[in-house]
Amino acid sequence: MSTITRVEIHEFEFEAKNLGNFSGAKSIGALSYVKGAVTRIPKYAVRIETADGCRGEYVTHWVASASALGQSQMLAARLIGRDARQREGIWDDLKREARQFDHMGHGPLDIALWDWAGKNLGCSIGDLLGAYRKRLPAYASTYHGDRSGGLDCKEAFAAFAEQCYELGYRAFKLHGWNDGNAREEAENVLHVAAAVGDRMTLMLDPACELRTFADALYVGRACDEARYFWYEDPYRDSGVSAFAHRKLREKLSTPLLMTEHVRGIEPKADFAIAGGTDFLRSDPEYDLGITGAMKIAHLGEALGLDVEVHACGPAHRQVMAAMRNSNFYELALVGPDCANAVPPVYTCGYSDQLDCVGADGMVPVPDGPGLGVTYDWDFIEANRIGLTVYE
Repeated sequence: MSTITRVEIHEFEFEAKNLGNFSGAKSIGALSYVKGAVTRIPKYAVRIETADGCRGEYVTHWVASASALGQSQMLAARLIGRDARQREGIWDDLKREARQFDHMGHGPLDIALWDWAGKNLGCSIGDLLGAYRKRLPAYASTYHGDRSGGLDCKEAFAAFAEQCYELGYRAFKLHGWNDGNAREEAENVLHVAAAVGDRMTLMLDPACELRTFADALYVGRACDEARYFWYEDPYRDSGVSAFAHRKLREKLSTPLLMTEHVRGIEPKADFAIAGGTDFLRSDPEYDLGITGAMKIAHLGEALGLDVEVHACGPAHRQVMAAMRNSNFYELALVGPDCANAVPPVYTCGYSDQLDCVGADGMVPVPDGPGLGVTYDWDFIEANRIGLTVYE
């Protein structure tokens, strides 16, 4: 009765206000504040059904590019006829099938299977994983700086950090400008630290925008001076060179957080063993699902490293709730005058908007069956632009 009989992939769009696309790329990282702009953002939803009528569901927050969608469509057909309980075997087969690609379309399918398992057993995914945390310490993770009146100067970043502090956040991460101006980035690092560094844990993520190793070193020394908690993906190697980041680690005291841009457990193990990072990154959407994310969490434990969960979503909360070696939940991406560009598809009150944090600086872990959230399928279907069905 647990045989998978039907898989649906629903493509849909929603409107985001005061967000513009500065590069033309259809990716979440290309969005920043533009007053009055309205941008249609594509996402997709996965629904897996078994012969007994039980369904597993997941709506993407981060991997909704055309590339990831194509991979999910490619892999979904292989689920038909499989036993939904056998997640590990399915995971292994899908991993092999996607060996020529970046694996970004694997995660949503695996997450939906975990949602199915929780609903089938009447418990949360966190319960299945042995979760022990009910609330997670969160950091506000900004949009990239803009030139449009939002996060357009170091003073604006500091003011937004103060706003986040008043909401309850005790940690704050800067995504600077996409110009790769090392001097401007370093000034921003120091200015925000002078404003809130005595009250907030601070992180910097240039998102690979700095152009040279020398630029990365220059900004990293500002992080050292301001005592930042981590320095993440600094320059244009795209965050994949273990050799380069080992050399950077030798010259800086601020811990490096790397491996957001290498997929899965083996490349992350190679990166860590080569000395390229102090923290590992993991994301249940990016890193082959909840199955993959938990493998990375345990890899980090084996090496004595913390593993920081990238980005936000109900799957991310379930995973982090079961991890000892993780410090902060990333409430990404946020700004003073625009919403987080995650899909508005929840009817249960779940939120990853800026005001979801409590006065204690924490966010709750959903405790209902599966992911613990209820999706608004009426909204998804009303805004649907494509549907692929496998049966």
